[in-house]
Amino acid sequence: MSRSPGRKQENHKISRELFVLTYGALVAQLCKEYEKDEDVNACLDSMGYSIGIRLIDDFLARSAVKKCRSYSETADMIAQVAFKMYLGVTPSVSCNSATGNEFSLILDKNPLVDFVEELPAERASLCYCNLLCGVIRGALEMVHLAAEVSFLQDRLKGDAVTEIGIRFLRKPEDRKHRR
Repeated sequence: MSRSPGRKQENHKISRELFVLTYGALVAQLCKEYEKDEDVNACLDSMGYSIGIRLIDDFLARSAVKKCRSYSETADMIAQVAFKMYLGVTPSVSCNSATGNEFSLILDKNPLVDFVEELPAERASLCYCNLLCGVIRGALEMVHLAAEVSFLQDRLKGDAVTEIGIRFLRKPEDRKHRR
C-alpha cells in the first residue's frame, strides 16, 4: 500500500490537536487535585522538565542542527526550529539584555490555548502553559546550558502577547573557556 505525500503532515496536525485537547484535560485535572495555582504551576514545570530532557534527543536527531556558538543562536534555534517542529509556530526572538544572556520568545499564536477561552477568576495566578517553560529548561540543561525560563506575558491573562523569557545563567565568556 502506498502512502500519499500529504498524509504525514495530516497525521502531524491530528496529533498536535490531540495533544492540545489532552493538555487541557491534564491542566483541568491538576486544578482539581491542587488548591493553589503555585502547586499546579510547579507540577506543570516539573512535567515539562521531564519531557524536555527526553525530547532533546529526538530534536537533535530529527533536526540535524549544528552546535550553536552563542546564546543568540540558541534562542533562534529554539524559536525557528524547535517550536516549528513540535508546535507548528515560530515565535519571534528579542534580546532583553546588554550582556546577551536574556531573550524573549514572543508567540503571536499559542496552540496550547486553542481551545481555552479564558482562565477562571479563581485561577488568576495559574500559568496555564507552564509546561513549555519546563520543556525548554530541561532540553537546555541536557545540552549543558543552565537557564531560567518563565512566562513574562500571557494572552490568557489579558496581555497583548504571549512572551516566554529565557535567561541563561552563565555568562557567555564562561562557555568559551570551558571545553
